[in-house]
Amino acid sequence: MKFFKEFREFAMKGSVIDLAVGVIIGGAFGKIVTSLVNDIIMPLLTFLTKRGELSFENLFIALDGRRYDTLAAAQEAGAPTFNYGLFLTNVLDFLIISFVIFIFVKQVNRFRKKPEPAPVTTKECPYCRTVIHKDAVRCPNCTSELH
Repeated sequence: MKFFKEFREFAMKGSVIDLAVGVIIGGAFGKIVTSLVNDIIMPLLTFLTKRGELSFENLFIALDGRRYDTLAAAQEAGAPTFNYGLFLTNVLDFLIISFVIFIFVKQVNRFRKKPEPAPVTTKECPYCRTVIHKDAVRCPNCTSELH
């Protein structure tokens, strides 16, 4: 019973719940960015490069030495493939996610309250360099009178 009680306390801590929410939102955000890359950016890049003749998903090398028109055809034939087009798509996906997260964190940090400096409560004795209370008139270490 103690084990389950400890687990419940652990699971209900704010940081664990925050992490869970972050993972769920991150997964949904990842789907949005993947859609942005696959459905908007890549078709636009494909159109701009050779007026649509080049498709990033069909950039691959068949390792069996044969020529296939599409990646799907090569995979259907069971040919091993080196899919550098899909890799480029995933790299672009990562760069966009990283950039958006960077912008988001930068904006959140702008609105965070800056910590106030701790009030000064000590000073240094000018004679023996001992740290003493700021209101002290005599050093407890060297007994010098302080001004």
